[in-house]
Amino acid sequence: MKEVVDTSPSRRQVLRLAAMVTACAVAAKAPSAAEPLKGEANDSYVPADGVATFESVWQTVRDRFFDPRHNWLDWPAVRARYLPDVERATSQDSLARVINAMLSELHASHTRFYTPDEPEYYQLADIFVGALRRRGLQRAFPDGRISYPGIGIISGFEARGCNTITGVIDGAPAQQAGLRAGDEIIAADGKAFEPIGSFRGKVGKSLVLQVNRGALVLQVPVTPVDLEPTKMFLRGLESSARIIESNGRRIGYVHVWCYAGSVYQRALESLLSQGALRDADALIWDLRDGWGGAQPEYLDLFNPRAPTMQVTGRSGTSEFVNVKWRKPVAMLINGRTRSGKEVLAYGFKKYRLGELIGTRTEGAVLAATAFLIGGGPLLLAVEDVRVDGERLEGVGVTPTIEVQTGATAAGSDDPQGGRAIAVLSGT
Repeated sequence: MKEVVDTSPSRRQVLRLAAMVTACAVAAKAPSAAEPLKGEANDSYVPADGVATFESVWQTVRDRFFDPRHNWLDWPAVRARYLPDVERATSQDSLARVINAMLSELHASHTRFYTPDEPEYYQLADIFVGALRRRGLQRAFPDGRISYPGIGIISGFEARGCNTITGVIDGAPAQQAGLRAGDEIIAADGKAFEPIGSFRGKVGKSLVLQVNRGALVLQVPVTPVDLEPTKMFLRGLESSARIIESNGRRIGYVHVWCYAGSVYQRALESLLSQGALRDADALIWDLRDGWGGAQPEYLDLFNPRAPTMQVTGRSGTSEFVNVKWRKPVAMLINGRTRSGKEVLAYGFKKYRLGELIGTRTEGAVLAATAFLIGGGPLLLAVEDVRVDGERLEGVGVTPTIEVQTGATAAGSDDPQGGRAIAVLSGT
């Protein structure tokens, strides 16, 4: 059924939401946009509804995309070119591939259509819950609770069909099972791996993943859980916090997997002021992978010219306000550091707050909002963004110390993190 799309969020709302999120890596490459995967046909898929979804996406892009010239494309001609593929689609997944092939011609970040077979569908729904609740979110989540079955990984399909892990959320089942960034998941209980489908109906039940790790083929038992995105990312941030002893110094480390909401910054401030990192001599601030969403003012955490207050109530409970970090800090970035995190990286480098270590960020810095259309959310770039007058879209931020990664695929130490430890400990 064709969705009615509300295309009039306030500018303030758009900018707030835009800073919160960026599109994840593109989905698996298919031989043809409309070619269904083996065994993919879905009896509940209605072709007419698929056409209506495509038309709504096309119209929303026509009316709301930040560039009215649509990257110099003849947008009506683009519609005519992709419509035959839409009419041949046999499932929501094959329809999404056609839509995303069309959207990719815009060459813009924050512009993608998601389906319930992707973890990003649920993560985006949670990130944009405020806006989407007014756009029919209850149809997808009647009880208002957004969750999905999973093990807490960030992964994506490569051209050769393998699902490669790029991030393992701290404290999640995948980490507990020993999975690592760089692992390729081939199968789950002997069947081809699907990021959502392999875990449906198996929450709390152990299953075995077939994993390629370098030249090794491993059988890894893991137990999926019901994941609520915000809770998962927040627990990941808190679980990542630790002290690393090096050269007589205590180096604090924390990984902010998602910055889509002030709750993550408050958690970081709590760790630094009264939590696991309070006695650290220096800090590694890891912004690699995951979602963006950071606000520029988060850099004020490193402003040495403002006071920190400790407020104590009658009960004796204390709270720190306006927390500041006045010790050395280094930031980790890579090609999957996106959106609001890139704005932080830009300011961190420009204002010389510390060393920026890793590789160039993705260059995905546009203002976006989300629309519920058909079977999934459309994330769409609706405004261009400049940071201190510079356009970061398609450019990204380069590190002050470049360190390539790759060794993690074989399970060895993180070379970027290792360099940060060396810089901060003077080794």
